[in-house]
Order: sequence, then C-alpha cells, then structure tokens
Amino acid sequence: MALWRGSACAGFLALAVGCVFLLEPELPGTALRSLWSSLRLGPAPVPPGSLSPESRLAAAWDALIVQPARRWRRVAVGVNACVDVVISGVKLLQALGLSPGSGRDHAVLHSRSDLEEAFVHFMGKGAAAERFFSDKETFHDIAQAASEFPGAQHYVGGNAALIGQKFAANPDLKVLLCGPIGPKLHELLDDNVFVPPESLQEEDEFHLILEYLAGEEWGPFKAPQANRFIFSHDLSNGAMNMLEVFVSSLEEFQPDLVVLSGLHMMEGQSKELQRKRLLEVVTSISDIPTGIPVHLELASMTNRELMSSIVHQVFPAVASLGLNEQELLFLSQSASGPHASLSSWDGIPDVGIVSDILFWILKEHGRSKSRSSDLTRIHFHTLVYHILATVDGHWANQLAAVAAGARVAGTQACATETIDANRVSLSAPQEFMTSRLEPGSRIVLNPNKPVVEWHREGITFHFTPVLVCKDPVRTVGLGDAISAEGLFYSEAYPD
Repeated sequence: MALWRGSACAGFLALAVGCVFLLEPELPGTALRSLWSSLRLGPAPVPPGSLSPESRLAAAWDALIVQPARRWRRVAVGVNACVDVVISGVKLLQALGLSPGSGRDHAVLHSRSDLEEAFVHFMGKGAAAERFFSDKETFHDIAQAASEFPGAQHYVGGNAALIGQKFAANPDLKVLLCGPIGPKLHELLDDNVFVPPESLQEEDEFHLILEYLAGEEWGPFKAPQANRFIFSHDLSNGAMNMLEVFVSSLEEFQPDLVVLSGLHMMEGQSKELQRKRLLEVVTSISDIPTGIPVHLELASMTNRELMSSIVHQVFPAVASLGLNEQELLFLSQSASGPHASLSSWDGIPDVGIVSDILFWILKEHGRSKSRSSDLTRIHFHTLVYHILATVDGHWANQLAAVAAGARVAGTQACATETIDANRVSLSAPQEFMTSRLEPGSRIVLNPNKPVVEWHREGITFHFTPVLVCKDPVRTVGLGDAISAEGLFYSEAYPD
C-alpha cells in the first residue's frame, strides 16, 4: 500500500510538473528540470517553444499535408528519358589516357581532347555545364568505359522518367511513361511504371555526369567547389522522337493527368525543326480531351527565341507549369516580362520579384474572361523556398501541395524517409515583401505557420520555406520530384 501511495504521489507530481511546463513555459528551465529530476522519472519534457525552428516547421507541414478530395488515378508522363551515369570526372579522363592541358570551353564537343579541355575549364571555375558530343562512335566508346568503370552509378535520368518514377512510388497510381527507353533504363524503372512497347529501343541514351569535389586537383587545376560536367550524344530526346508515341498512347491509357517535359532538349536542333516540333506539340496537346490537365515541366535553357516561342505557343495549351529561379528569370528576359533587366539573381531570389513575374505570366498568358488559355497554375521552386500561384477557381488543396513539394526537397536531398531536423536548416528570408512593383504586403516568417497565403487580382499565392539539407546525398532530379509531389497533392476542379 505504501508503495502504491508513493507511486501515486510521484504520478501526481509528474502531472503537476507537466502542467507547469505547459502553462508557465517562461519559468526558469533549471528549476523545472531540477524538480523533474528529483522525481527520477527520466529526461525532462521539452517545454513548448524550445524545439528548433526546423522541428516546428516540419511538424506544422505534417499537419497541413492532407490528401485532396479527388485524387489522380492514372498519370501519363513523357517524353525525355535517359540513363544518368555518375562518375568521378578526373578518374574517368585518366582512365581514357587523357592528361590536363590548357582549359578551354567548347560549345560542342567533337573529340576526347575537346572533352578534356572543356572539363578542366569548368572544373577550374567550379561551374556546372552541359555539352553535346557530336561524334557518335567516340561517345559510345566513352559511355561504355564510363558505364563499366568501378564505382560508376546508374540512375534514372530525364525529367519525364524522373517524374514518372516519383509518381510510381504511390502504389495507388497507374503511371505511363513514354520516352526513349533502352534496356538499362527499363531495368532501373519502378515496376509500377508502364512503358508502351513502341517506346522501347535497343540502346539507351546515356548522359555522362562527371563529378568533382571541392578542392579536388588535376594538374594545375583545382576545383573551388564541388560540381559536375554533363555531356551526351542524345538525338532521340533532342528531336522529341517519342512525342507521337506518347500522344497515341493516351487514348488507350486514358489518364486523368498528363505531364510533358523535354522541350529544352530541342535547343540543339535547327530553327526550322524547332518551329515544326513546337507546332506539333501544341497540336498534340489540343488533341487531349478537355478536362484532363496538362503540366509542362521546364528545364535549363539558353535560347531566348525558343523560350519566347514556348511562352507564346505552348503556355496557353497547358494548365500547369513547373520551373526554378533560373528558368523563371530567363523566361521573363525572353518574353519581355517584369524585372527583365535583372541579369541574374543576387543570392536568394527576391520573393517580391519572383511573385511579380509569376503574376505577369498568369495575367498575360493564363486563363481569363478575355483569353482562352488553359494555364491556371505555376509551381515555382528554388533552394530555400517554393511558391504555388493559381488562378482562382481552378485548383484545390494547394496549401498541402506546396508544403508537400517543400517537404520532399528536404527528405530526398538527405535520403531520409522523414525530415531529420538535425540535418536540415531553415535558410529562407525571415521577412519579405510580396511585390516589388506595387505596395504589396510585408510577411514575417513563422515556423509554426509555415505556409503563407496572399491574393492579387484573382490570383492566389501560397509560399513556404524549404528545409535545406546540410549534407545532400544527391540533388539530380530534385526539381522533378518537387513538381511530381506538388501535383500528387493537387486537385483540379472540373471545367
């Protein structure tokens, strides 16, 4: 009985101390911890407010991310796909018998010596670059050597394949992927990804990703930071050869969401072919039954004329866009949008400037009473924050969608199932303006309420910070995973 009374007293004291933690969190922590320790009940509970901003933000996301009322059942994705071969650049070039000479950039690589010169040129700057290798036979030999090199890693590559792979992680979804699918890529794809027989080809399209570490040296060259040099001899994706297969597969598959990517791969084609293929893209999209949203995923581009054509011709035919800060600014520069005089971002992209450009895209190229455009949604992502902008009345569950997109950025980069608060950091601006062209609002970030909403002339913006992985395992394809996750949690209202 005495033992029972002692236990009961300890329980009541524990309950009382817990209440004190909740009701009087400002009391000196040492006093509370001392009282708790005297009861010998284990580690003291953490008082509210003492959790890190990262922990509070992650917990708030988990509460906000809910499934949409109407979920996608069948998603069709096309049309660029390849195998990414990731390897140490210095080790591969040494194995090819090359030695570092004088670094020099080449717009197109024609030989092994061109590859060596371009690689050390960018390695010395610590800058990322991507180049086309013109000689098919030489590239094939290099790709085979790279693929068989000890330590070489093979991954699913290409925006469409990466988005399809991410969707396939949801067992309730049926996923169709169209693109140039060779035997190695087919082997790497999730079993839940269906590939039409017409998409299968005898050889894979390889993209070689030559990585180098910060401080790594080769001859007189030393990398100031870690980065990668990418090259390929990719004709199938460049000509969007699988576009017709993709469109013809939709009738039988009957998707309720279509995702298109790969337009940026046409940069290496002639202007005439670009014009022809863009017209075919728009015609193909127009053949998709009304009521099935089409999402266009953009990627890095340097051809302003091609980007301008995509803005004016393709944007009105799609319902949704996915893009990052480089693509957003280049888009505005190419199509004479706001802040086009800005040559590049100075550090973290200014939220007000990003908001102005997103508003302009939807106002000038999106759906309105006087315009027949289908464009009603843009998912913008940069390293430290995301914004989802939507024309009112067309999309639901966007608060959950933007939070889900940001959450997957932290988990995938760190290769964890859930957010590990010790491995991520909150680096988003603590306060910002929602516009630089009009008065706007001043927003102060609150980790307990991480999704901020504002409105502007019939357009709703949802903003959330990203918890940035401190030691990323792999960042290739992160933007594609973000867009896929945001789409997964999105709901499109029927037209």
